[in-house]
Amino acid sequence: MLRVLLLLSVATAAYSLRIPRLLGNVRSHFLNALATDVQLDENKKINKNVPLNVRIDDIWYDLRGWRSKHPSGEHWIDLYSGRDATEVMHGFHSERARSMFLKMPKSKNSDELNNIATPVSQLTRNFRNLRNQLESDGWWKRDYLHEFRLIAIWATLVATGIMTATSMPVLSIMALAIGNTAAGWIGHDYIHGVDKFSFAMRNFGSLTAGLSATWWSDKHNKHHAVTNEIGVDEDLATEPLLYVYSPAPEKDSILRKYQHIYFLLPLSMLFAIWRFDSLKLVLKDLKSGWKRKSQYELFAIAAHYFLASKFIPAPIFFISTFVSGLITAIIVTVTHQSEDFFDEHNPDFVDAQFRSTRDVECSNIFSDWLWGGMQYQLEHHLFPSMPRSKYPALSKVLKKFAADNNLEYRVSKELDIVKMNWETYRRISSTPSVPGRKYFLGKEINWGGRGEIVPI
Repeated sequence: MLRVLLLLSVATAAYSLRIPRLLGNVRSHFLNALATDVQLDENKKINKNVPLNVRIDDIWYDLRGWRSKHPSGEHWIDLYSGRDATEVMHGFHSERARSMFLKMPKSKNSDELNNIATPVSQLTRNFRNLRNQLESDGWWKRDYLHEFRLIAIWATLVATGIMTATSMPVLSIMALAIGNTAAGWIGHDYIHGVDKFSFAMRNFGSLTAGLSATWWSDKHNKHHAVTNEIGVDEDLATEPLLYVYSPAPEKDSILRKYQHIYFLLPLSMLFAIWRFDSLKLVLKDLKSGWKRKSQYELFAIAAHYFLASKFIPAPIFFISTFVSGLITAIIVTVTHQSEDFFDEHNPDFVDAQFRSTRDVECSNIFSDWLWGGMQYQLEHHLFPSMPRSKYPALSKVLKKFAADNNLEYRVSKELDIVKMNWETYRRISSTPSVPGRKYFLGKEINWGGRGEIVPI
């Protein structure tokens, strides 16, 4: 276990400490781009006597008393102060959690708040009706045979990688890399899930890929809630190595003009950084007395590295991690990075998802499996807790919904969307910077709603 942990730690540290000598303060820019440590200081930033009003299903609730008790952190509540959180509330939470907010104190000035807040659009109301109908029809029930097939394929790939590690290293690397990507997709589905099976399998990704479920939820759910919102969506914060929109001048880099040439290198770092940040979170939680209750993730991650050190040669493990990172990064980036971006918060969640997301039409069975459900990116963003096995059928429902509501249902073939993403890198490599543009990293984060500018 120590051999593998040391190898990953040294590689990541070397990467993060060498680059600053060439580029300046890149370590804080690049590694923290995928970190989720930023929190509001409750005592300094929040006046507990001021109501924290959030609208859910047309009812305003004062959540100032619940703020500090929210399992995923106070910043989520602050982000939706004065805003409608209906789609996020229903999209991320179990039925039990969704019933709890009904007991929260209601705001005293609902009429005044409705006059100030953005009204609920007809599009959103149509979407809520659709969601209610899908729930009534049982779309959240899991297909356990489908789950077994996915896990069996993953196990076969890992076994192949282990058995061929010394005799056929190239095959071993590819089998373990693809298996690691598959484990990520499976774990991703279970972390989003709100059924008992998903809760039981929550740490699948920790055991099989060394990824913290708590860390992933913090980072990924924010991306779902504010997709392509500049200055808030962490998935856009890959500067100064990669830019998907023209940055503020103070956040620009001379490297930007070459990003379409070297982009595969930083993309391959994806899993190494995710593993690094996962360890950072669970160890930080250990020091704080398990406030985030991630001790089970730490046990699973430790078991992952122990088993890897026993059965997989360190060079094979190391290389396969970077190959897997490249495969996964290409898949997770292309469905958003060439779509619409928002300099300001888009209050219509449904409209924002249709404008910021593109599906992928896979050309064969292998590609359909390798994309791990991410080819149905719009379906996943609108219904993140729905099992991915339902997405092929759901895509037909959403195409009709789009037609009925005059929306563009964006979809491209896998090679076309990859090319489109490369063209985005190339185009942004030569665009002028934008003075005053918000950015996620650096000295400020604008959380909106509750409204303070928070130093980091």
